[in-house]
Amino acid sequence: MPVRRKRFDFVTGTIVDMVPARMGNRRAEGCMLFVTLEDMNGNTVNFIMTPATYVVDYETLSAGMVCTFWYDTEAPMPLIYPPQYNAVVAAREKTERMVNVGYYNMSLVNDDQTLQLNMDGSVAVRTTNNQYFQGSTAGHNLVVVYENSTRSIPAQTTPKLVVVLCEA
Repeated sequence: MPVRRKRFDFVTGTIVDMVPARMGNRRAEGCMLFVTLEDMNGNTVNFIMTPATYVVDYETLSAGMVCTFWYDTEAPMPLIYPPQYNAVVAAREKTERMVNVGYYNMSLVNDDQTLQLNMDGSVAVRTTNNQYFQGSTAGHNLVVVYENSTRSIPAQTTPKLVVVLCEA
């Protein structure tokens, strides 16, 4: 079975600064944020948060928080240092939960074959604007929020929440 190329990658670190982003020579009317993150190795990575960025638990992020930001590896990005990405998903790091972002195939296994979902009737499935998702989760890019998993390969979990990243 061929393995899909991983579409989403992530950076975990501490938010150093959050300021309104600029579009050209003007501010983006407060709708976009420029987030400076210092990763666990002391490297700086910048993210642009737009109204389309899904923030897990709709939590308000701020400087000093340890967070993970996911970005689309297939999206265009400037070749600058420090690197700058458009944030697709952001989540504050919490010890009691894990978050996975990626494509899940028809067997509900993610693209790097590390996690398989067991979808029972208790799993909340939503869109990024918190509406009930009416279709099948298979074959979509998903944000999976879960608390524990098996030690098998791939690990299996019954998630607490699945958010479908519907294509625009």
